[in-house]
Amino acid sequence: MNHLPLIVKREYITKVRNKSFIIMTFLSPLIMIALIAVVAYLSQLNNEKQRSISILDETGYLSEVFEDTEHTNYTYLNGLSLEDATTLVKEKDDYGLLYIAKANSLDDVEGHVKFYSEDSPSLSIISGLERQIEKRLKEKKLELDGVTMAQIEASQTDIEIAQESFDGQKSSKIDNIVKLAFGGAAGYLLFMFIIIYGNMIMRSVIEEKTSRIIEVIISSVKPIQLMMGKIIGTSLAGITQFIIWVILGGVLLFVVSAIFGIDLGQVQSPQQEMVNQAMQAEGPQVMAENLITAISNLPLANLIVAFLFFFIGGYLLYSSLYAAIGAAVDNETDTQQFMLPILMPLILAVYVGVFTVIEDPHGTVSTVFSFIPLTSPVVMLMRIPFGVPVWQQILSLVLLIGTFVLAVWFAAKIYRVGILMYGKKPSYKEIFKWLKY
Repeated sequence: MNHLPLIVKREYITKVRNKSFIIMTFLSPLIMIALIAVVAYLSQLNNEKQRSISILDETGYLSEVFEDTEHTNYTYLNGLSLEDATTLVKEKDDYGLLYIAKANSLDDVEGHVKFYSEDSPSLSIISGLERQIEKRLKEKKLELDGVTMAQIEASQTDIEIAQESFDGQKSSKIDNIVKLAFGGAAGYLLFMFIIIYGNMIMRSVIEEKTSRIIEVIISSVKPIQLMMGKIIGTSLAGITQFIIWVILGGVLLFVVSAIFGIDLGQVQSPQQEMVNQAMQAEGPQVMAENLITAISNLPLANLIVAFLFFFIGGYLLYSSLYAAIGAAVDNETDTQQFMLPILMPLILAVYVGVFTVIEDPHGTVSTVFSFIPLTSPVVMLMRIPFGVPVWQQILSLVLLIGTFVLAVWFAAKIYRVGILMYGKKPSYKEIFKWLKY
């Protein structure tokens, strides 16, 4: 008799009714949104901080370079020695002192610029000062060579290379950003889902094994049905929890942003800021048009279908291995020796996706790892936005399903023997023997 539906139902109901599951389902979004809000608030305070920088220029080359901004004020100090200027800056409690010492020529200025401050200055502040000084000195050198500012401005040209495929499909630089966002989000989501809910399956098996309830269940249910029931039931509970997280998290983000006036967009890494600046340089209208074009160029139907198949296939493959580990050990401490072989392909897949697929999605390394079943769910999901032939996707999926069937057989062998083994730490040699029973 097929008891699989009953086992799935039991596992699902047991998980969703568990107090810790209910608490974490509703508490996790609250904690996450609270952390994001705090970081955004602190970033906002830091960005709005007023800074006063004094400038002591003994060369006279930079007398009109620095202009006040919304959060930074510049004060020129004339006729003071470095010692007097330092004392004055300390008394005024300024952010720092930019000192340009006397130099024999423009070429010598490079080694005569220093920034004095009480604490370590911000990297962005120093980088901004360097860019302005470099620009001004470059202009001065050109002026000395007889080139006027009008000629300098006239010589500047902005080039944006128009991109178009041989089939006539137009694209832009934003296309790669959008493809990277879609592929990276899909791969990272699968990675996190496997880690979180794979561990949940493993703990569930260990709990039933140590409570000896498994001995009663196994008398009327086949081990493979019990294992698959646990995997599917726990997966459905995980999907339920994830949907609640998405809905509740979205609502909380809106509420926190609206009520407390916190700009969550302040949470940006330096890389994100660089991307934003590059996109804004094109102008809002051009950027919007390019963004719409980039999204329309995505193979959305292919992405959705492939995401479902590779997500489910990858998760089931790794879940069966997690279940086998849970059946082989008596407690979570003993799982550590078996976790590394499972985690390594996942970590490798993420690194290949981030450092290889982005640069060369159709290269040898990217293509090979998108066919290897233990890495294909992550790597292939990252490649598909860049355009992958259908036959490669089908071949990769067939290999993934075949490996899943093999992994289920392998895991069921371990599961059948391991769930009834107590008081002995299994080794790889011992597990290999179980496969022969």
